[in-house]
Amino acid sequence: MIEVTPLEDAEFRSRRIAIGTFDGVHVGHRAVIKGADTVLTFEPHPLEVLHPVAAPKLLMPFGVKRDVLDGLGVREMIIIPFDESFTKITAEQFIEEILIARLGAAEVSVGDNFRFGQKAKGTPEMLRGRSEFTTRVEPLVEVDGETVSSTRIRALIAAGELEMARSCLGVPFMIEGEVVAGDQRGRELGFPTANIVPDDRFVHPGHGVYAAFANGLPAAVNIGVRPTFDTGRGVLIETHILDEEVDLYGKVLRVAFVERLRGEKRFDSVDDLVEEMNRDVEKTRAVCGSFHRP
Repeated sequence: MIEVTPLEDAEFRSRRIAIGTFDGVHVGHRAVIKGADTVLTFEPHPLEVLHPVAAPKLLMPFGVKRDVLDGLGVREMIIIPFDESFTKITAEQFIEEILIARLGAAEVSVGDNFRFGQKAKGTPEMLRGRSEFTTRVEPLVEVDGETVSSTRIRALIAAGELEMARSCLGVPFMIEGEVVAGDQRGRELGFPTANIVPDDRFVHPGHGVYAAFANGLPAAVNIGVRPTFDTGRGVLIETHILDEEVDLYGKVLRVAFVERLRGEKRFDSVDDLVEEMNRDVEKTRAVCGSFHRP
């Protein structure tokens, strides 16, 4: 299991370090991380401190990022608390005091657009100029003729374009959250659901119905406001796990989205809704049955 270490607790040893925020751990990030035994990253997202108005909704909760990095074979995830005091550290101090003196960097890898240190004056060229470690700078990665970035992926997810998002991420887009009590309507209709209230700090797919895996099990997921019933409630992520009765109240559910099946719509009758939900389940069964996990 990957070790998560605050910077102040990191023991000195020779390390191969990939540096970045790595929100989403997309295919461009993976190129930077390849071959590294340590990921050096920042919490919270730097823009939350530097320019809060421009701070993005994140692609990944911390736990998902940790598990994805673990799956990539990273041995240690070192967290730098990104606060006002850290913004005053110069690029030279970052290299000498953190990378060399504390972390024992033998190899460093970054993306071509990585900047660091006070006023973002640190560049990949500055890292390359140091003799204490070797530096690998990865160019930006393209998918379908367009540069992969966390910003692009956020837009794809919000638009429900989960297959293209998956091509950019390298894995299905995932959310997780604690299951809360709903209004029991799904159970009454024969489709019990585990419900998550979306966290405003994170992006989630647009309104609609999706084929997904929930804690590894095939699931049909509805995201929206349930217009057929005029509940007046906010957006809810309702997950119906196929062919399983699982009590998840109060537990954390992780949902990996595979494909958008349809948009959210209002039905004239409950019978019409149930008929459509049955079709959603069968489509989900087919999509998940043919999905090859990376």
